[in-house]
Amino acid sequence: MSQKPSAIIFGGLNTCSRALAALLVPPEGERLVSHLRIVDKFSVYPPTTYLGAEFPKVLAQPDVEYRQANLTVPSAVASAFDPPSGKAPYSYVFDLTGETNHDRSEVIAIKMTFTVARIIGLEAARRKVNAYVRLQQPVYETSDKGPHDEKEDVKPVRPLDVWWHETLRMLASIDSLPLVILRIGFVYGPYVEFGLYPLVITVASIYGYMNKPMKTPWGPGKDGVNTVHIDDVSGGLWACAEWIASLGRQQANLTAGEKIYFHNDRSKVKDIEGTCMPDAQPIAPVFNLVDDSEMTMAKGGSMITEFFGTTFEFYSFFENALAKLKLDDVVEEINEHHVGTWTEMLQTSNPPIVQTPLDAYMDLWALSRRKLSYNNSKIKKVVGYKLRRPQFTHDALREVVDKWKAEGSWPALEGR
Repeated sequence: MSQKPSAIIFGGLNTCSRALAALLVPPEGERLVSHLRIVDKFSVYPPTTYLGAEFPKVLAQPDVEYRQANLTVPSAVASAFDPPSGKAPYSYVFDLTGETNHDRSEVIAIKMTFTVARIIGLEAARRKVNAYVRLQQPVYETSDKGPHDEKEDVKPVRPLDVWWHETLRMLASIDSLPLVILRIGFVYGPYVEFGLYPLVITVASIYGYMNKPMKTPWGPGKDGVNTVHIDDVSGGLWACAEWIASLGRQQANLTAGEKIYFHNDRSKVKDIEGTCMPDAQPIAPVFNLVDDSEMTMAKGGSMITEFFGTTFEFYSFFENALAKLKLDDVVEEINEHHVGTWTEMLQTSNPPIVQTPLDAYMDLWALSRRKLSYNNSKIKKVVGYKLRRPQFTHDALREVVDKWKAEGSWPALEGR
């Protein structure tokens, strides 16, 4: 029996690293790796970000280590790669770094997304790791004609997103790095509190509590907002690591390589160390990962509001046109309808909820229109990945809410 690889996860403690760690070293069940180290900027004792009820059990196991570190410092990253005494060097690297707070400046986006990934990628190449899997959050907008495969040139949306994309170009240009890029949809699942869907779930519950319809200005709602369960994000990351470790970068490029095109401002990249030339088209293996639900705004909104006993509707033509023209101006008005009620729900819960990672405030980013529709056939065919949660269902929503409720993050209300 071959020895199990050792793995290191960089970043993502506030997104997907906790679930990945639980897959790699489950508190109950067979481990996939011999040793796991997780490195991020947050503290876990005491926690400075949401951890969920299960993650502390993962950390409590032998041969599992969490290290708090400043990943913008090359020496800190290099030190993180040094294995514990008597342990084999890390062979699988999972890069889940990147700034996800959409209100951050472009300077912060460059430092916390591009520069951090470059430091890690260069060190991983120097250490000759067997697999380097980069998780790419849903930072793109696809056209109306979809779903879109990996060869199509999808566009990053905001300045923050542009640097997520530029990061892929930079990593792909490190020829000796055994890179795989996993490009995911909008994540949901137990203990997932970041991103679009947890916010929509929270707000839909409020409108269900008020017995009022939840409305959006973006009718008729046919735009894709493809989903992926956190279990499949973890499973996909592991499958990609195993896949490239068996092939190497050169063969992986031949099998699944895609050109990664330039979508930045030429004047900005020339002064940033490590960026590719605008005319360069670096190649790396890229895989889309979404479920089979083919989720759209109308479908997702209807399913979630139905779960909470209400409906999902669109503003009238007049209201719709007005909201689109003045979305900046109506953000506060929209939130007035539900934010106060969320506080009421938390206070009237039995027992009352004094602290929760869930927020009901929908800012301009949350209220903006989205179009993300991916074809997921390539990862199934090339990697052989089988979705663990192929459909977005009411049962999956119930699991999400029940686990939040059990840990005291979701209001327990009589009759609900």
